[in-house]
Formats: sequence, C-alpha cells, structure tokens
Amino acid sequence: MKKIKRRQLKEDEFVTTFNKIVHFVKKKTKELVALAVLVLVIIVLFAGVKIVKGQSREKESKLLGQILDLQSDLTAHPENEAKLEALAGSGEFSRLAYILLAGYWVDKGEDAKAKTFLEKMPETKKDIFYYQAQDLLAQILTREKEYDKAIDIYRKIEGENIEAYSLDVILFHRAEVHQKKGELAEALALYKRVQDEFPQTYYSLEASQKVRELEAKK
Repeated sequence: MKKIKRRQLKEDEFVTTFNKIVHFVKKKTKELVALAVLVLVIIVLFAGVKIVKGQSREKESKLLGQILDLQSDLTAHPENEAKLEALAGSGEFSRLAYILLAGYWVDKGEDAKAKTFLEKMPETKKDIFYYQAQDLLAQILTREKEYDKAIDIYRKIEGENIEAYSLDVILFHRAEVHQKKGELAEALALYKRVQDEFPQTYYSLEASQKVRELEAKK
C-alpha cells in the first residue's frame, strides 16, 4: 500500500507540473516563445513519465518543480528571476531555467537580455535542451538581422547529425533566414527539402505553402 501511495503522489506531482506548463503556454502570445514552450511541454512530459517510474529521479523532480514554480510567478514577482537564475546550471533540468528565462525576456521585448541566458547554455551535453536553446538563439539573431550568424548556427546543428532534435525544424528555420536575407533560391531549395524528406509533418505543410509563394514570384 505504501508503494502504491508513493507512486500516486509522484503521479499527482507530474500532473500538477504538466498543468502549470499548459497554463504557461496559454499566457504566451509571441510565436517564438510559444513554439519553444510547446516543445518543452513534450520534453517535460517525457521526463515526467521517467520520474514517476524511478525513485532515483526524486531530486531532479523537486528541482524541476522549483524551476516551474518560479517561472509561473515570474511576471507577478520579478524578484524570482534571481532565484531562477541561481537554479540554472549544467544539470539535466537546471538547464531548462536558461530557456525559461530567455523566453521571459523575449516576451518582454528584451532580446539582448534573452541572448545572455541562451549563450550560457552548457555545450557539454548536446541534447534537446541544448538544441532548443541554439534554435531560439538563432531566431533572435534573425530578428536582429544577424542573418549570417543565424545561418551558421543552423548549419552547425545540421552537421552534427542530431538525433535529439527534429531536423525539419532546423531546415525550415534556416530557410526562413535565407528568405529574409533575400537568398530566395537557397530558401526555396530548403523548403522543398523539408517538403520531400519530412512529409505529413507540421513543417512540411508550412514548407509547401512557402514553396507556392516563392514559385509564384518567379
């Protein structure tokens, strides 16, 4: 009975955490942040299932809860920023704090501040957290018209033969940078690649629309 009760408590903790993330997503209005958080929902969902199954992850679970609690009240309590930054680090879930802090500042229109947190993301573990931070950094650079720097980030990610992040996302976002830079041929080629290599995905549908738009301009 005690084992069952402990398992139920962990499951309740995960449900609460998941609900907080959903609430956080609903509060965001900017496409950049919304995309990041939606991806994080999937990440935390997967991580939460593993936490429920393994008692050895109790410490990480508590840390994750702390990070999400601080982030959820960040707008009402700006002083939480310092606390959240103090929890940021190289651990599995502590790196999430960098992304959430960056998202907070992007939402406030402070891209420069957001970049400082994304640039702190440790490179020691190149997993989905790392690549999400790199993707967000490249999107901010694009907004700042630092097109070549953004393209370099996406090319580097692509060259690492990633398994922890969806390649169609990287290719589509690089195509967008080329398009904004005025390199329409490169953009069109990448959109077609996404369309052909990743059928029946969200980005494939978006790429198809982009292909039609660019070909209509020829």
